[in-house]
Amino acid sequence: MGKEFSIEPREVPRVETNYRRIVTPLPHPDSVATLEKLRHFEPQSMRGQPPIVWDRAEDIFVFDKYGNRWLDWSSGVLVTNAGHGATEVKQAILDQVNSGLLHNYVFPSEERAALAEALVGVAPKGLEKVFLLTTGSEATECAIKLSRAHGIKVGGKQKLGIVGFERGFHGRTLGSQQAGGMAGQKAWIVNEDPAIINAPFPDGYWQTNTSFDVFLTAVAQRGLKPENIAGVMMETYQGVGPDFAPVEYVRKLAEWCRQHQVVLVFDEVQAGFGRTGKFWAFEHYGVTPDLICCGKGISSSLPLSAVMGRSEIMDQFPPGSMTSTHTGNPVCCAAALASVKKIVGEKLTENAAQLGPVLRAGLQQIQARHPKVVGHVTAAGLVAGMQLVQAGKKEPNHDLAHNIIERCFQKGLLLFAPVGAWGQTVKIAPPLTIPRAAVEEGLAVLSQATDEAVNYLRAA
Repeated sequence: MGKEFSIEPREVPRVETNYRRIVTPLPHPDSVATLEKLRHFEPQSMRGQPPIVWDRAEDIFVFDKYGNRWLDWSSGVLVTNAGHGATEVKQAILDQVNSGLLHNYVFPSEERAALAEALVGVAPKGLEKVFLLTTGSEATECAIKLSRAHGIKVGGKQKLGIVGFERGFHGRTLGSQQAGGMAGQKAWIVNEDPAIINAPFPDGYWQTNTSFDVFLTAVAQRGLKPENIAGVMMETYQGVGPDFAPVEYVRKLAEWCRQHQVVLVFDEVQAGFGRTGKFWAFEHYGVTPDLICCGKGISSSLPLSAVMGRSEIMDQFPPGSMTSTHTGNPVCCAAALASVKKIVGEKLTENAAQLGPVLRAGLQQIQARHPKVVGHVTAAGLVAGMQLVQAGKKEPNHDLAHNIIERCFQKGLLLFAPVGAWGQTVKIAPPLTIPRAAVEEGLAVLSQATDEAVNYLRAA
């Protein structure tokens, strides 16, 4: 679900603080030609973000050409964990470009070897193989393939079921959208694979029964038994929230998977690399998956993703039969290696952990003022969400979420368009380099924007 933001320039109040500067109408009149060109040449699905034509981005800031500066609470959709244009990442990219090697398919390279070694070094013990890809969807598709191949190997062709979760998101390709649990995004598929099913996600708000028995019931209701299940794929936290499952639930799930030779996959594409105050978000559960899908924050810049896992699962296909044209592109590898080193070396994970309670408390204060429309707030490290509902009902309110984000944009706080199964969530995800003062200023802006949007709603 989504709708366009207006691209008609509008006078807005001037803003000048340590972290924000708005000095022109928004969008700037001179940027409208670019916005119109994009609307003409791109599919309408590409519309829907606040109408700022990015000129450059540095650390926690996004700039246009016209003197405006936004405090970025998007991280370019959870990519720039180490900050926009981090000096170390830029230099690594430049050095690699100047080295003369821009592409080498899957022929060996030192860059790919160095990154693979580094990723295994930050992974839990037992996950010793890495397959580098380009996008998060590629990574989750690969995990489905590996899970099914393993299921067939240990249980025959009847063991090919994949269990995802309602309201989950794993990408926009055929397999990833079937494993995901957003019904509206699957309408185009029609003939869905009957062996790919969704269980209720135990978030405690939309799904109030958080017992693991609900998972078992969902599998049984689809006519499947453990011997039919090859893999379970779960976002470590659901991006629609962020929503975590109860620790006890996940530990029971992991044990069930072990008992029945089911591959447990955690989708860490937006959750990994320090985002939640743990390097890997699944560390909050105290379990280790068989496969990890990661991407986004892996490089803080260029397109790169990875599947990491146990050798017996990763090594199922013979030489040359599981490759990708841009596997471990050397420039992307250089960026990722620099980003990982910065996240670890500058303790950005620890910064996220320290600021998480500040972010959560600020959202809870907003909810306390507007309990009828702010249905649910969550935060873990430097990812948070505020889910908007119809007044006094547990029904999603996309329009209110959209209005809040637009008002934040006009005040110099940049968030991406509402997310969630129904577009009801204002998602917060600043770079992990953000200082406390900037978090507090952003919360003040969000609070004011929410007050204004709620008052506007009441007056309408």
